[in-house]
Amino acid sequence: MDELNEPRLITENGVAQRIGRIVDSMIRSLGYRLVRVKISGLNGCTVQIMAEKPDGTMGVNDCEAVSRAVAPLLDVEDPISTNYHLEISSPGIDRPLVRVSDFQRWIGYDARVEMAIAVDGRKRYRGFIDAVEGEKLTILLPDVPEGENQRPVLDIRDISEARLVLTDAVIEESLRRGKEALLAAGLDEDADEEGAQPAEETLAKPAPRAFPRTAKPIKKPTGPGRFKKH
Repeated sequence: MDELNEPRLITENGVAQRIGRIVDSMIRSLGYRLVRVKISGLNGCTVQIMAEKPDGTMGVNDCEAVSRAVAPLLDVEDPISTNYHLEISSPGIDRPLVRVSDFQRWIGYDARVEMAIAVDGRKRYRGFIDAVEGEKLTILLPDVPEGENQRPVLDIRDISEARLVLTDAVIEESLRRGKEALLAAGLDEDADEEGAQPAEETLAKPAPRAFPRTAKPIKKPTGPGRFKKH
């Protein structure tokens, strides 16, 4: 299976899941992959959509392209009954891990995993990604005493959330991979922020957002003029 169409095994619930289903095909048609949808109470209501290219990069121009495509789509489908801010961003260095390939790419690195279904009475893990076979993840737990199971095998589909831990090793490797992606794309390592950038650099910059026209969302406006970009 090609990387662009690899399915996410770890997905959202509720309204966030519905939004993910609405925008996924559109995002893939542009050459990007959906990573995560998150709804928060920031600025009243914020819908954050994380996306990336298959090589892991996501520049400001990429965020703008995704924003222009999904904003009118969400306006038509209308998954949220109130005004909201739309934020498009890269996954960042301490990125969510949602596909089998995400775990495979980060074997040997520190991750936090939370299970939807407990394994041996435990739901939360922090350890090193040790191996990935099919849809099974083996995680090495350095805090487990010798004689106990230091390498539990977890079903990736039963994981509710997994993400890298922001360690020096992860930062260094993320920067190295980002530079490699730039060079492979024929761009200089010092390309400005408007070009393709490693995901970890893009995250520090404000992603394009769409804001409601009114500060007081008494009644949700309708039609294509619901949002105003800045």
